[in-house]
Amino acid sequence: MKKIIPAQEGDYYLSPEGYRVFTEQYHLKRGYCCKSGCRHCPYGYDKNKD
Repeated sequence: MKKIIPAQEGDYYLSPEGYRVFTEQYHLKRGYCCKSGCRHCPYGYDKNKD
């Protein structure tokens, strides 16, 4: 079961289209890569290469 990490200030921002974009800070708190090609992935995942 995945651990739920509550979002705090600095964990995300809203894109011009209104989407929630998670920051590197949030990804590091979560502790793993979801392999979705996140914009601020600190784990080096690139969905175009994998």
